[in-house]
Amino acid sequence: MLRLFFFELFKLFRLRSARLGLLFAFFLPFLWALAPGLKEVYGLVLASGWQVVSLSLLAGMEFLFPFLVVMAAGEALGSEVAQGTLKSLLLRPLPRTLLLLAKLLAVLLYPFVLLSVSFLGGLLAGLFHGLGPFYGGTGLGEGGFAGAGLLTPDRAFLELLRAHLLAGAVLTPLASLALLYATLFLSTAAGALAAVATLLLMRLLVAFPALTPFLLTTYLDLHLRPQAAGLGLSLLFIYTAGFALLAVLIFRRKDL
Repeated sequence: MLRLFFFELFKLFRLRSARLGLLFAFFLPFLWALAPGLKEVYGLVLASGWQVVSLSLLAGMEFLFPFLVVMAAGEALGSEVAQGTLKSLLLRPLPRTLLLLAKLLAVLLYPFVLLSVSFLGGLLAGLFHGLGPFYGGTGLGEGGFAGAGLLTPDRAFLELLRAHLLAGAVLTPLASLALLYATLFLSTAAGALAAVATLLLMRLLVAFPALTPFLLTTYLDLHLRPQAAGLGLSLLFIYTAGFALLAVLIFRRKDL
């Protein structure tokens, strides 16, 4: 199983969508570090390079990172269907369940790799503004970007690390959902589009207050609300496992 996982991981990072995603994630922080209109548009004057890292996370989690994750997850299966390599792979004495689980583990790891690359890009882009102590905040802790006094580098790093880990957890059910739809439709585009449409539909369900605490979309900003991590992480895990189980059941019975 471990060997199969590394094989699927290797194939995932050879996909164009996965590599482009990492490229965009790396260069996104440089956009914020060099943007001349932050004060006019956002009322923010960068006081530290740590704020560049957090700006990239906040901006990326609005749409870019979720979109990149569902595209890579959908292509993990859809590309093999389109190229005809999936049929030849299934001719080997390999259980379908193990194959899909290996793909699932690979796409679940991808969000954390994507965010790690963004974190690294943010640190490099933020060097110009300095990574030492500063008066202000990361935007992810007490006081927002205004902060609550002097912020030390180790505290800023821990705030950003926590936020990136929570953001990675938020993106895992999206990867699982996209793989589920790719299994159902055997298409990269259809899988990604269906995943995005499902999220948009869930956002509309906020009109039903009784459902709101249990909706996946309620916790898409969990990186901004670490105090909700207890219930949020539990529900995110349930969604991820549920989508994965459905994908396995469909894949085992799918006529390929």
